[in-house]
Amino acid sequence: MSTPPPGLRPVSNPPNPWASTDVEYLDEVMGDDGPERAAPNARLTVFEDATRSIIATNDSPDVGFRWSVNPYRGCWHACAYCQAGDTPILMADGTTRRLEEVRTGDAIYGTQREGRYRRYVQTTVVAAWTTVRDAYRIELEDGTELVASGDHRYLTHRGWKYVTGAQQGHARRPHLTLNDELLGTGRFTDLAVETNDYRLGYLTGMVRGDCAVRSGDEVHGGRVRGTRRALVDMEALRRTRRYLDALDSAASDVIAAELRDASAEARASNGEHHGQMAAMTVPLEGHAPVSLATVPLERAQQAARWPAMPSLDWAKGFLAGLFDAEGTYSRGILRIAGGGSQMMALCAAMLEALRFDATLEDRSAEGLPSTLRVRGGLAEHLRFFHATNPAVSRKKNIAGAAVKTAARLRVVAIRPLSARMRLHDITTGTGDFIANGVVSHNCYARPGHEYLSMGAGTDFDRKIVVKPEAPRLLREAFEARSWKGEFVMFSGVTDCYQPLEASYRITRGCLEVCAEYRNPCGVITKAPLIERDLDLLVELGKVADFGVTLSIPLWDPAKARAIEPYVATPQRRMRTVERLAKAGVRVGVNVAPLIPGLGDEDMPAILQAAHDAGASHAGFVFLRLPGPVAPVFVDRLRAALPLRAEKVLARVREARGGKLYDSTFGARKVGDGPYAAAAMALFETTCRRLGLSTGNIPRPEAPPTFQRPARRGDQMKLF
Repeated sequence: MSTPPPGLRPVSNPPNPWASTDVEYLDEVMGDDGPERAAPNARLTVFEDATRSIIATNDSPDVGFRWSVNPYRGCWHACAYCQAGDTPILMADGTTRRLEEVRTGDAIYGTQREGRYRRYVQTTVVAAWTTVRDAYRIELEDGTELVASGDHRYLTHRGWKYVTGAQQGHARRPHLTLNDELLGTGRFTDLAVETNDYRLGYLTGMVRGDCAVRSGDEVHGGRVRGTRRALVDMEALRRTRRYLDALDSAASDVIAAELRDASAEARASNGEHHGQMAAMTVPLEGHAPVSLATVPLERAQQAARWPAMPSLDWAKGFLAGLFDAEGTYSRGILRIAGGGSQMMALCAAMLEALRFDATLEDRSAEGLPSTLRVRGGLAEHLRFFHATNPAVSRKKNIAGAAVKTAARLRVVAIRPLSARMRLHDITTGTGDFIANGVVSHNCYARPGHEYLSMGAGTDFDRKIVVKPEAPRLLREAFEARSWKGEFVMFSGVTDCYQPLEASYRITRGCLEVCAEYRNPCGVITKAPLIERDLDLLVELGKVADFGVTLSIPLWDPAKARAIEPYVATPQRRMRTVERLAKAGVRVGVNVAPLIPGLGDEDMPAILQAAHDAGASHAGFVFLRLPGPVAPVFVDRLRAALPLRAEKVLARVREARGGKLYDSTFGARKVGDGPYAAAAMALFETTCRRLGLSTGNIPRPEAPPTFQRPARRGDQMKLF
């Protein structure tokens, strides 16, 4: 280990917060699926601060309190979850990519709980890195294999479970056992390889597919009157052009020209945006313009001849091309249309050769062509997408589908591997991702220690400064004759209820001292761990002015996960508000920091939910980006919410005089200019309507309560 910062002593055997009896409150972020807890075997570096003081002084008029206590510096929110680099990850375009190839900013699939079901949603990779760890091979009944560290977690029917653990003792935690069933679709099929046969099959499928949407066209003497328009997807047209460019000179110049002209016309018509209607008509000699779908078979054969015995690669390419041209996927139903009965029979044979269960749907009564419907649910639909690899992303969108399947995902073996492996980790906006067909928890190891002046640690280094003597030092401060019983805030820097508090219990010790001396105080936190101390909070509120504030800057879980992936969801924090309020604790919420262009639209919902939960007050702090915080925030924002990033940054500059930060007293918390004024007006108007008081926790009108307890043997004072 490197030389510790001056004045800090490294702890050789730091405590494990996830072995405490209070683990139920740590990172419980996904509701009924059970607590999502960070791994207990993190490479954690803890430093003990030997300082002789604990109360910090603040002279800023913006903060609202003068004194604060910070039991911890730095904040460890989670740990390492890692898997083998060749694990296939489900990308947002319906394809798969090896985990080692996934990068920050990539769009992938995760899950999110909606009502009774967990559903697939698209999310973004926030961070990605590697580490070397002991590895295990998890084998499932359907043949799925996963290689991961013992600290990795997978979603089972009974909630999240680690790969390894114990029933008793220090290593006790929920872990996989034989017969546990994971959730997902089962192992992914390899993506179709773009061989020459595949390319020829794809071109034939595109040409033979009836791309045109009939709109009152009339046919007279073999000629087409009017125009025929089709749903143009640039992904399919780009692939078609690429395949044509790769063909040798034997390919038909006529078909190549027709498809290229259609691609150019589509680009000009829709400005490169897929999913819009664009003309797909091509002029042929002696005929009125016709759609590509009406090109005669013999001309199609010039570009891609129909083989007497199609190979599996050719069949995969053909089905992909036909699906891009005429296939649909909506509401969990996958259909392929291709013309007459002969074409449907050929498609059915190809699907059967690929072991798909397809049924012919006769839709002539609806005036529509017959279609083939691929059965088997989401697992088979994903297998079709991967085995054939169509180009059109929008037709492979599974967002909203429920996470349920008939796949045999029972754990049949967990085997330790003989050697340590380089494993790969990612952090996502939803807190999870889809690894080889099962729901996998993401890694929460993003470093964030600028406040420690130690640099941004990587590879799961956790450098947390703790002050174990804080309760004793606080008692000594209260005994000093200069102390007048002023309000003290927990904390002014980092969260005083971060996971290590479950083991160290420093914050609780300090609050016990406040109760003993009846000293007014307050707590600002994002952690449900504060519920552990509910008994103490109730008693403290009886003897001194005391209040709690939960910081909730965003209400949309997806946005919150993107910006704050390491803390409990806003809804979970609001349940803490409700529990504290029901117990009689004065509690409120802080819309802090308000992220312009992102959190302002959530503000009314947050305040309404706070009112409904029993909150008595609310606070407001505009986003502050001082010094090294700005680049960290900007990088995270652009990686997690790329479509929103520039709007947010523009709003910040609008409220900061063209800069990302203004340190002027009075403007730091609320910003300046019309936008900042409108945000503040929205906050105040909503609070007034709901009856929420505004401002900080301290109540100026509260009577003084500070009183030093009498000690046995103390000499009585005359004055």
